[in-house]
Formats: sequence, C-alpha cells, structure tokens
Amino acid sequence: MLIINNLAMNYGGRELFSEVSFNLNPKQRFGIVGANGSGKSTFLRVLSGEESPSGGSVDVANKGRIGFLKQDHFKYEHELIVNVVLQGKPELWNAMQEKEHLLRLPELDAESGMRLAHLEQIIAEQDGYTAETLAQTILLGLGIPEAKHYEEMHVLSGGFKLRVLLAQTLFGNPDILLLDEPTSHLDIAAIRWLEEYLKGDFKGVLLIVSHDHRFLNNLATSILDVDYGTITEYTGNFDAFVRAKELAADQQLIEAKEQERKIAHMQAFVDKFKAKASKARQAQSRVKMIEKIEVTEIAQSSRQAPYFSFDIKRQSGKQVLDIKNIEKSFGANKVLSKVKFTVGRGEKVGIIGQNGIGKSTLLKILLKDIQADIAEYEWGYETQIGYFSQDHHDILNEKISIYEWMQQNARDCDDKTIRAVLGSVLFSKDDVHKRLDTLSGGEAARVLFAYLKIQRPNVLVLDEPTNHLDMESIDALAQSLKDYLGTLLVVSHDRHFLDQMCTRIIVLQHNKLSDYELSHGLSVEDICTKHFDN
Repeated sequence: MLIINNLAMNYGGRELFSEVSFNLNPKQRFGIVGANGSGKSTFLRVLSGEESPSGGSVDVANKGRIGFLKQDHFKYEHELIVNVVLQGKPELWNAMQEKEHLLRLPELDAESGMRLAHLEQIIAEQDGYTAETLAQTILLGLGIPEAKHYEEMHVLSGGFKLRVLLAQTLFGNPDILLLDEPTSHLDIAAIRWLEEYLKGDFKGVLLIVSHDHRFLNNLATSILDVDYGTITEYTGNFDAFVRAKELAADQQLIEAKEQERKIAHMQAFVDKFKAKASKARQAQSRVKMIEKIEVTEIAQSSRQAPYFSFDIKRQSGKQVLDIKNIEKSFGANKVLSKVKFTVGRGEKVGIIGQNGIGKSTLLKILLKDIQADIAEYEWGYETQIGYFSQDHHDILNEKISIYEWMQQNARDCDDKTIRAVLGSVLFSKDDVHKRLDTLSGGEAARVLFAYLKIQRPNVLVLDEPTNHLDMESIDALAQSLKDYLGTLLVVSHDRHFLDQMCTRIIVLQHNKLSDYELSHGLSVEDICTKHFDN
C-alpha cells in the first residue's frame, strides 16, 4: 500500500534520517517513536506529500487515499460541527451540497434532473444516507456532546476543535491514516474510544506519532523507531519494541567487547614476540588479523532522559488534606458537587475523569486560584505545596532567559546550584540562556520541574504534567514521583504514567466521586473499564 524507498530528510542543515526503506500494508498499525526533534512529525509530513524528501521516494499503491490530521482548527469557525466532519469525504460532501442547490431551484430541466440522478448515485456509493449518523457517532465517541453537533465550530475551545478535526479525518476512512499526537487533547474516555475504533473499524494502514505508552501498547502492531539517523521497524507493541531494542543494544555491546578482547589478546602476542625471529612471522600474521577486524561502533542514540528528583525540606503532618465539601458552578454548568475526600501523608493520588468535569478546577480551588461556591477544606500541618500548571506558558511568558527566571524565583540558590539543577533537566551550557517565550512545551515543562526541585515541597500538585514530555521524560518523571517521600495530587489522562506511581485513584464524574486503592492487582485500566466503557 505504501512503498518507502531509500528515503532521506535533511532539515535546517541537519540530517534527520536516511536509508529508510520498507513497505507498509493494510491492517498494520505503526507507532512512531523517537526523541523530540528527531523527525517523527517531519516523517509524517513527507508521507502525506506536504514536504518533499531530500532523497528517495514514497509511492502509494493503487491510488490510495491519505488522511492526515490537520491542525487548522480556525478554518471552519462558522460552519456546523457535523458538516465539518462530513467534509472528511470531499466527493460525498460536494455531491450533497450540489444536490441541495439543485433541490432549491424553482424547477428542474432535463439536464438538471440527470445531474441530480448522478449525484444520488454518488451519495449512495459513498454511504451518504448513513453519513450523518456515523459522523455523530464519531463525535460522541470523541466527547463532543450531541447538543453541540449542529452548532458552529466557534462555540468550542481549541482542544475540542481539534477533536472535530480528528473526527473529520476518521470519517474520511482513508486507505492510509496519519495521526500526529492524536491523544494530546483527549481525556481518558475518548482515548479508549479511539483505541477501539482504530482497532475495530479502521482497515487501512495506520501511522501514529504518540508519547502515550499505554495507547501504543494497546494499538500498535509494529513500532517505527526514529533514532541513529534512520528509521528502524520493530514487530510488536511498544513494550516488545523496548525489549528488542535493549536486547540489540546489549548484543552490540557484547560484540564490541569481544572484538576488543580479541584485538588486545593478539596485540599482546605481537608486542611480546615481534622482535623474536622465530615468532616474527606469527606476530606479523596477527597484525594482519587485527587490521581485518571491524570493531563494532556503538551508535549514539538521540534519546536523552532528564534526571528529575524531588526532595522535601521537612515532613508534613499525618493528614495532608481534608476536603469536607467543595462545590463549583460556571453559570448554569455545575462542574463540582459535594466533593469530599481526605489525603494522608505519603499518598500518591491520581485524579481522572472526562474533560470539563472539573479536575483542574478542583486543583485551582485548593490552591486558591479560583473561588468556589462552597469551599470547606483544610490543608494539614506544615504542608508546603509545589504546583505544576498545565497552562505553563502563562507562567513562563517573559522575554528573559531561563537562567534569569530561575535567579528571580530561586533567590536562596547560588549560581552553581541553579546551573546544576538546570543541567539535570537537560539545559546545559548555553541552553540556560534560551528565552522563556521561545521554549517548546516540553522545554517549558522541564523548567518548571527544575524549579520544583529547588523548592523541595512536601506536597506536589501536578496538572497534566506529561502533556508535552517525550517518553524518556515521562518515564523519568514517573520514577522520581514513585521515589518521592512527600504527598502527590496529580491530574492526568496518561494511564501508564498513573499506574507507575499512584497508590490511589479518584474518579470524578457528574455528581459522583469514586475512590480506589491501587492494590491487589487493580490497575488504572481496570478502573477506566468500569467507568468509561459504554
């Protein structure tokens, strides 16, 4: 279906990948992984035809249709949401529009009647008489409520507009589907729906760039690894890829060490006997053998993991948080009702739920960033709170450098400490002089985690901390939170991340709160199955 031959791509004078060749066939689902900046999104744009490769070719067999999730969500501001989805099939949409135009004419001549009959045929062939129902089903699955389907796009937030564009791409049912971080603006329920839809309803070639470990594990049949200046295919899901790559790296290291041992052994013989006439010929033979050995080069991976570690200045009291009742409405929309729970010292509590249910609002009420309608809660003795906001660009929006910002906000720290902490989260040397307003989402997140390391709070409140991090950073963060001696409250839609360190999960639903201890084999996936599967 998709034939890639000796593909190469240079970007900004840097080679992202080269010598990439493989065939991608229907019903295969490829997860694309690699470090930030390695070329994953560029690879998708090359496959879609939006960018031309530096070398090689991409051929689509049998004129297969390519669907690529676009980010131009302001293009459709004054169009009905359901109509935006229907435009995923341009031939069907154009036929439906032309049919409506003809039916509005005062009368039809013979030519218009024949044209109408032809349009009816196109609509029937394109399943047009069930199209609106399918469009609505996809919208519902992605969390767009039915009441919004016949409203204009501008009523939605940016994240929900992107969901509509994802629905448009899925509705188009292309032969080749390219998705770049499709879960970024989805909640847990929508992510799980998308997994099932792509596994059951989509029959073409699927390529997905994602940092969501569980999503790739549940969906991918193969992994394309963008690393070492090329793209390598591994059969199986993400866990299988990790094992295979580690095994290959270990094998390469063993081979290199064995070659070095052989060379050292023969060189010792040469050094000992090269001056002896009786052994000179044997020594010369070993010199030639040494020259013929090709020492395996250990390639340098583009992946880098930051070192997150969160210490505490002092312990809090045994009861960290006591919520007796929190309620909050925005106009007629009641998002939080009779929220009640307590958190003890050392607990690591994950908060999950659908978007708009009030998860971030709850955190902001607890931090007094938002005023609640009813706010009966109390933080415990000696609690010192460190907060990570998902809207971190609102915090890091100044035209100053990372280093200057850290100096202003960590006044008790000397130059050496600030540089050491920034270095641990991959800002070394001149990187510390990057301006805050030029940082990527992942870079901005790492700056805030560096600041939390310096603060040393005994309570961490994290709102969607993994949104902009790559997989190496997510795993490093999860391990550091697992080792953290303080108390954790974290809102996240990343199931694998939550499973790695949470001791408890709270599910927020309309007028309902469910509380689970993660023990005796219970996982976040089990909880999601109970609460979010229809």
